[in-house]
Amino acid sequence: MASAGNQSSAVTEFILKGVPTLNSTKAELFSVFLLVYLMTLTGNMLIIGVVAAGTRLYTPMYFFLGNLSCLEILLTSIIIPKMLSSFLSRQHTISFAACITQFYFYFFLGASEFLLLAVMSVDRYLAICHPLHYPLLMNGTVCFQVALACWMGGLLSVLGPTVAVSLLPFCEQDVVVQHFFCDSGPLLCLACTNTKELEKTDFVLASLVIVSSLMITAVSYGHIILAVLHIPSASGHQKAFSTCTSHLMVVTLFYGSAIFLYVQPSQSDSVDANWAVTVVTTFVTPLLNPFIYALCNKQVKEALKDMLRKVAAGFWEDLLLTKSFNKKTMR
Repeated sequence: MASAGNQSSAVTEFILKGVPTLNSTKAELFSVFLLVYLMTLTGNMLIIGVVAAGTRLYTPMYFFLGNLSCLEILLTSIIIPKMLSSFLSRQHTISFAACITQFYFYFFLGASEFLLLAVMSVDRYLAICHPLHYPLLMNGTVCFQVALACWMGGLLSVLGPTVAVSLLPFCEQDVVVQHFFCDSGPLLCLACTNTKELEKTDFVLASLVIVSSLMITAVSYGHIILAVLHIPSASGHQKAFSTCTSHLMVVTLFYGSAIFLYVQPSQSDSVDANWAVTVVTTFVTPLLNPFIYALCNKQVKEALKDMLRKVAAGFWEDLLLTKSFNKKTMR
């Protein structure tokens, strides 16, 4: 253990190393990541707008999808803007308080997303396997309570580990976080004390959240596939399988990368490979989700057209009123 003079009483900021081995292409990386971020924001904001404005999308599936889009916007906004600013500045520092805040919200939003994905798979299971009881089982009150439980589950599950990390003694002579944000493994590497117990606790919590939600998702889709196989019509087969396949694509990417990153006894031993896999959870899946879940969906397309027509009609009406008012004032 380091001496008291080298510990966290003097550490007020960290240095984010950023994306390794790519320092010579900062302009290109900035352009690519900025484009991905703007596309992610646009896609997910469109989903939220369409779900909120379209009466034809007042169903549990789209309600949960709107929540998922909110989580994706927040999750990417916690990480990417700070990362982009590092490309433009020589200062790659982040304050201790901002680092802990980023750490907390990243894991809070990520845990909530895992729980929500499990809920969405159960929702699809009930809709396909129990269609007669579905409206009763997934009424508006139940949907709100389940969505709230997902948000609260993520918020509370990472509170303890965040407090524990914030109280760790960090070495003053080594404040370089080997990542482009304040992730768990790279932060624990900087502690001037033995973090094995904390790593075990993180492992147990990650296993509970990720593996349990993965099991719920797997069981739900197992039942869905069995039910789909008993559908007599070929069109019914195709429609059900297309919905399930798109969901499973995102689930596989998200769960696979998360298990690689966090479901391991010692996260600090594999920090070198973490940044590449983290790109999947912070860039790839948030970008793909709107297109895979909704924007390729016929109902969403129709609702999006309705929303755009309303916006265009409102804009045109305001423009005509303004012109009419200007003519009257000129007379």
